[in-house]
Amino acid sequence: MTTEFITRLFVAAILGGIIGLERNYRAKEAGFRTHFLVALGSALFMVISQYGFSDELIAKDNVSLDPSRIASQVVTGIGFIGTGIIIFQKHVVKGLTTAAGLWVTSAIGLACGSGMYAIATAATLFVLLCLEILSVMLEKFGSRNISLTFTTKEKADMGKAIEKLKRDGVKINYYNVKEERTPNGKALKVTMEVKIKRSQYEEKVATFMNELEDIGIENIE
Repeated sequence: MTTEFITRLFVAAILGGIIGLERNYRAKEAGFRTHFLVALGSALFMVISQYGFSDELIAKDNVSLDPSRIASQVVTGIGFIGTGIIIFQKHVVKGLTTAAGLWVTSAIGLACGSGMYAIATAATLFVLLCLEILSVMLEKFGSRNISLTFTTKEKADMGKAIEKLKRDGVKINYYNVKEERTPNGKALKVTMEVKIKRSQYEEKVATFMNELEDIGIENIE
């Protein structure tokens, strides 16, 4: 029986690691090690939940246990990890897909811990299929949020920059203007969050930097 338990843990770790490799490739917050450990831990909890108290059941006739009680807490516990991945930064929520992937990875680990290898493998394939299709679609049709900081001496130049972004189809989520003193006099520091189509990102940024000579780009991320 011990060999069977080790096999369940091994399969869970491998399937979780495969999803983690995909997340590593996409440079996401949670990668191989996180998914590997989540799947492994979930499988271990399932095995303990099902078989960890069998001696008590044999020794005491009046004792009954719910085999899903410990395993059910994995669903709650994985929420703490997911919360740590999801962040709200500059009006944008990030990490939702990775957090959902960890949630599914824990379910795959539970399935392996129950010996349901076929379902766990199918779920892993579905996850990879979803993530890859999503990545391709986002790359082609999606957009990305960019934080842009630049300085200019004249308000008119700032207005030209904003108008150019709008003409190029760039959506401005918000912008903030702050007056600063520099060795060359006063300057306006503009910080904005813009949304650009992923397929046009490099082109738009290069055009913005080359055509507006009266502004100084400080940061683009």
